[in-house]
This record gives sequence, C-alpha cells and structure tokens, in this order.
Amino acid sequence: MLLFSLDPECRLAPALAAALDETLARHEDRRFEDGEHKLRPLVDPRGDDVYVVSSLHGGPHESPQDKLCRLLLFIATLREHGAARVTAVVPYLAYARKDRRTKPLDPVTLRYVAQLFEAVGTAQVIVLEAHNVAAFQNAFRCTTVHLEAHRAFDALVGELAGDGALAVASPDPGGVKRSLLWREELEARLVRPVHFAMVDKRRSLGLVTSGKLVAGDVDGATVLLLDDLIASGETMQSAATALRRAGAREVIALAAHGLFVGAAATALADAHIGAVVVTDSVPAFRLPAGGPVASKLRVVSAVPLFAQALRDSHTAWLR
Repeated sequence: MLLFSLDPECRLAPALAAALDETLARHEDRRFEDGEHKLRPLVDPRGDDVYVVSSLHGGPHESPQDKLCRLLLFIATLREHGAARVTAVVPYLAYARKDRRTKPLDPVTLRYVAQLFEAVGTAQVIVLEAHNVAAFQNAFRCTTVHLEAHRAFDALVGELAGDGALAVASPDPGGVKRSLLWREELEARLVRPVHFAMVDKRRSLGLVTSGKLVAGDVDGATVLLLDDLIASGETMQSAATALRRAGAREVIALAAHGLFVGAAATALADAHIGAVVVTDSVPAFRLPAGGPVASKLRVVSAVPLFAQALRDSHTAWLR
C-alpha cells in the first residue's frame, strides 16, 4: 500500500498513516509563479495499491476547485506511471450538495465531478457522509465507499445524553433517513427507547424558512440533532430553537463536516444549542479561537473509520 496526502496542513492524513502503521509517501508539489502546480510522486507507484487523501473543503489557502484539480492531476500521474489501483480518500467531497436539478437549467454538479474522477482512472472513491448517499452512489460508475459519521459519534452518546430520555432528530426532511438509521442503531445498542423527530425546512434562492413545525416526541429529551454538515449554522440554530420550544431538555448539534462559513460562530453560539460535535474531516479554522462556540465544540476523529475502510479495501485487493 502507498498512502499520499496532498494537503500539508491536514492532520487527518498523518493520523491515518499512524493508525495503518504506514508512512506517508513523499511527493513533489511545485507551485509556479502563475499559480499552476506540478505534482509528482517521489516513490515509484508501479504495481501498487495507492491511496490519495485530500479533503475538498475550501480554504484556508485553496478553493475546492484548486484542490479538486490537484487531486485529479495527481491521480492521473499515478495511473500514468503504472499504479495498479488508485483510490481517492476524500473526507469532505465538494459539490456533493448539488445532486439534482431544482431550477430550470440547473447543473447536476455531483455527477460532473464523478465523471472527472472516472476520466483520470480513479478506481474507487471513499468519502465520509455524503450529502445524499443514494445520489452519491448513483453518480459514480467506479466503486464508492460511504462512511457514516454517526459511527464516530457513538462513543460520545453516553456522555452527552446520560440516562434520561433520548431522541435523534433531523433538521430537515432531506436528512430523515440518516437520522432514522442512527436512531435504530442506538436503540438496539443502548437497549432503551430512542425517539425520533424531524424539523420542517424549506430553502429557496438561498433563503431558509424553518423553525416552527416539529414532528415527533422530544418532550424532556436530550436531542441529538444530526446533519451531514454545518455551513452557516442557520439550519441548526433554527432546528434547535424549534426543538427546545417543543419541549426538548437539551439539543446537541452533530455533523460530519464543520465548514463554519459566514456567521456560523454567531448562529452556533445560540443558547438553544447545548453543544456542537463535528469530525476532523474539515479543520475548524474559521471559528475564532476562544470565541463562544469554542467552549461548546467537540471534534471527534474519523480516522478509525477511514483506517478500517482502507484495511478492508487493501485486503480485498490482495486476494
């Protein structure tokens, strides 16, 4: 196995290498004065099973487009020089939210991104918590591996919820399946009732309307409010407010990816949100250190999920 990381500031990749008892393979990343890059492996990939880690979030120094382009060019280079198989390990997959047409002449950008991966010879793509898992799987013709973020949160549930009433909620109708699956797994593992709720939300022209309609029983419960990502924090703030008004004792916002754009620090500081839990798929560089959200924030490692996925993948390849 060869394991590369294209982001020198990524903390997940070195931790993943350590978990796999591997060393990150060296590569050259030469930036030219006009902004172009040349990426070259410094280890011969011929005949190897190669994994390239690159989380495609924007910032702090490059856009999602820059990171996507560099990843695609590096995968093409590895294939050009004889890598037997190249897997893209993408903790956060950019453009996954645009998976269907909702307006006339809309793009289906997720499918276009999938076609780019396939065009450069990517054998498989491993991601953490795609926005819509069915759309993600259907967009790609190469092999996909989808890791569910709630498995990283399982160990925290006892600490966060205690022995009182517990519920899992979705902040919008689109995340119902994600939350229902976690509710079912928690109920079986904890051997106690776990309720379910959903908050209504509509989005049009960038405006979100949400916050008054809650379907489900949350009265007196600690509510685990689960989503795939937190961007501006507005959805979580509105949903938490609605859940508290419906009688929830506490609301804990959990998401795979903490993008924390715009006024997220203000939205998540809302007193209706008791804690914010995300994975390390995206570093929380946009949140001010020592700000009001810092005391609420918990970052859970997704490394064990990725490590197991890579072990399983490599073992299957060796057979």
